[in-house]
Amino acid sequence: MLKPQQTQSIKTLFPLQTPFLHGNGGHAFLLQVQSRPSFNKPPKVRVGFSSANNIKAVATPSVTEKSLRVEKPLSVKAVVTVKQTVRGILSSLSIDRDDIQDWLGKSLLLELVSAQLDPRTGLEKTTVKDYAHKTGMEKDGDVTYEAEFEVPVDFGEVGAILVENEHLKEMFLKDIVLDGFPNGPITISCDSWVQSKYDNKPKRFFFTNKSYLPSQTPNGLKRLRGEEINKLRGNGRGERQIGDRIYDFDVYNDIGDPDRDMDLARPVLGGKQHPYPRRCRTGRPRCKKDPSSETRSSVIYVPRDEEFSEVKQLTFTAKTVFSVLNALLPSLETAIVDSDLGFPYFTAIDLLFNEGDLPALTKQGFWKTLISRLIKAVRDAVEDVLRFEIPDTMERDKFFWFRDEEFARQTLAGLNPYSLQLVTEWPMKSTLDPEIYGPPESAITTEIIECEIKDFMTVEEAIKQKKLFKLDYHDLLLPYVEKVRELEGSTLYGSRTLFFLTPSGTLRPLAIELTLPPIDGKPQWKRVYTPSWHSTEFWLWRFAKAHVLAHDSGYHQLVSHWLRTHCCTEPYIIATNRQLSAMHPIYRLLYPHFRYTMKINSLARLALINAGGIIESSFSLGKYSMEFSSVAYDKQWRFDQEALPKDLIKRGLAVEDPSAPHGLKLTIEDYPFANDGLVLWDTIKQWVTDYVNHYYPKPSLVDSDKELQEWWSEIRNVGHGDKKDEPWWPVLETPEDLIEILTTIVWVASGHHAAVNFGQYTYAGYFPNRPTIARINMPDENPSEENWKLFLEKPETVLLTSFPSQIQATKVMAVLAVLSNHSPDEEYLGDIEEPSWKDDPVINAAFERFNGRLKEFEEIVDERNMNPNLNNRNGAGIVPYELLKPFSEPGVTGKGVPYSISI
Repeated sequence: MLKPQQTQSIKTLFPLQTPFLHGNGGHAFLLQVQSRPSFNKPPKVRVGFSSANNIKAVATPSVTEKSLRVEKPLSVKAVVTVKQTVRGILSSLSIDRDDIQDWLGKSLLLELVSAQLDPRTGLEKTTVKDYAHKTGMEKDGDVTYEAEFEVPVDFGEVGAILVENEHLKEMFLKDIVLDGFPNGPITISCDSWVQSKYDNKPKRFFFTNKSYLPSQTPNGLKRLRGEEINKLRGNGRGERQIGDRIYDFDVYNDIGDPDRDMDLARPVLGGKQHPYPRRCRTGRPRCKKDPSSETRSSVIYVPRDEEFSEVKQLTFTAKTVFSVLNALLPSLETAIVDSDLGFPYFTAIDLLFNEGDLPALTKQGFWKTLISRLIKAVRDAVEDVLRFEIPDTMERDKFFWFRDEEFARQTLAGLNPYSLQLVTEWPMKSTLDPEIYGPPESAITTEIIECEIKDFMTVEEAIKQKKLFKLDYHDLLLPYVEKVRELEGSTLYGSRTLFFLTPSGTLRPLAIELTLPPIDGKPQWKRVYTPSWHSTEFWLWRFAKAHVLAHDSGYHQLVSHWLRTHCCTEPYIIATNRQLSAMHPIYRLLYPHFRYTMKINSLARLALINAGGIIESSFSLGKYSMEFSSVAYDKQWRFDQEALPKDLIKRGLAVEDPSAPHGLKLTIEDYPFANDGLVLWDTIKQWVTDYVNHYYPKPSLVDSDKELQEWWSEIRNVGHGDKKDEPWWPVLETPEDLIEILTTIVWVASGHHAAVNFGQYTYAGYFPNRPTIARINMPDENPSEENWKLFLEKPETVLLTSFPSQIQATKVMAVLAVLSNHSPDEEYLGDIEEPSWKDDPVINAAFERFNGRLKEFEEIVDERNMNPNLNNRNGAGIVPYELLKPFSEPGVTGKGVPYSISI
């Protein structure tokens, strides 16, 4: 070995004990570098190989000095943050194999991947590897692991990191920070579960936070980019297992349970007969009694990263237990024996909201034991277990539900602001086949309406001035009337409700039409009900309102809420993971808007929309509920009209006007949902515009983006394949096309969903305001002498009989209490910035503007709610409209717009 000069120091680039750097035949490669090189001439470099046979080699500086100049390697430290789980905390009370792996310093094997190819070979550069060892706990309870790398200076930019979990149990990686590079630390966001290598799971790789279009992918990452997408697609075979990360499509063939009972068999949704969006494929075995259906299980597969966080899971579970208690306790004595029993008085309904004692359970030994245990378990952590919280609406005005003006106002500022339409033709007519359903003309005549508005104008003038509006469920419901009436404990009509826009800007209900098709040889039956000062007509009007509200509740839950947000979004999630790389900028834009949605949807299939579930047992359409949502999808759903401006225009609630705010002139100026929604829509669209224009400065980049084009094609042709041939699908050729598509998806997942979800308990917690079912016919529909006499003598009792039963009402109230609350780990629109956005200065600045505009919007909402001139959102006893107010707090109902469909 040549002796170094006194002015030089020996540096070992690759120490002998480093086990992962190869290529020198097992020899240690020693570099001797002049410590203070001259700026006038290159430094002298002496290179030697040390081995057992002491072979030495010296490069002649005059010949190869420049080519052999080697700089000092970079010492890079990796800090891995692993989220501590409840299971992990419990396991820390004992020692297991994973603890031993931590002590040995072999918890995670990390490999740095260069973004560049080796210029000499044109191949990927050798990864730099090291084991990460456990270091301790951070102050927030997360566990940290560290690894140290000696990275060659010619390694280039790090583009990804490969991770192999040496534990027996999965680990949730939050992020990895690499420190030691000249340009500062590199953060790699993971937010993903990494399965144990002993479960035959391949190594995971995580890309840095820098986003690339496919054509701009660094050469060293191209293989990994394609490989990751292929892994997520799977092969379409076999049953998916817990821990898998496979995204694939399937039809809704797991709603029914024919193997348990053929009465629980349900048609497959998805296909020509019942068009429907696609869900995530689970691959479970087929039913024996109905091979077209998939068997059910207590746990429905979703890709591992779509599962709840433990905070979300524990919160959801605790609230579910709390809600089950609330649902069972008020009616244990009676409803278990008689599930059809209604409430005897309105005061009995009010008692649901007061703290009470356990009912006598002497005859219910099993329930007494079980409930007592549950109560004891929950009482320690939850106050007031034995009562429902009083909804804001009821707390402000106990009789809010009874008032006609509140009934009308809620079509604009309530739970379902998506159904009101402008009346554009007169007389109103059905489009159904008259040979089957009877005469198409509405029974609501000019004379009836002009009797109600004669002090204002004629019907012709009202239509011309856009003053007449309707809730029209006639054609959607009429084909189900006969079938539903065959079900026990339910009835149905086709319905139309007409409203008049008063000079004060509020709506006034004018008439309700209820229709029966020809049944059992009887002709079509139609009746029109109007507000009246006469007692009999007054109570009939109340009954008719109850039926319409049940129709609106069913449509809201099955169409406005489930279908248009949860169900139609799942194909976007699946296609995004199958077609867009995690490093694609559009993937990173959409990622926060999809959080938890697939898990929520799987839980809905498990207990809410399944055969015999809460929807079927408590809503008017019963076993035909999901089939009804398929009909609505077939007849009404269009992607291009899911955009808020297009939706308003379609319903006649707005017209395009470049001079008006947001480019639209509203038909009803004081329309709280539309007023706030359009501000939020424009705010989202501006953020999306800034984002898209940054990554697609040239229109040609959109058309040439293969991943993006495949993503949009799969959404249309597979995810919503039953509508793939519709002419209204937007094309995707320019940045403007992309902006409109993305804004629509983001709006549906955030603003649309918030508007129809988080007010559920506020508006429907007191169920007489929005009964989910009408259990008996109208009192004047072919009544017996006895029934008519009962109605005349005790109309309140008959109305309560029409309302949901005790068990139906309390079950729904309990579920709504869960669904309306925000989780402690909720992420609100524009509040938390994704790491990839923060790392890009242009996107970071755009997000800051987005956040600022949302804060300004908060102030706008507050100002509007305090404006006494806005009668649809301000007044005595009226709940302020805050459903689209951007931010909220955990547990709060009625306001807050999360990024995603998280409940």
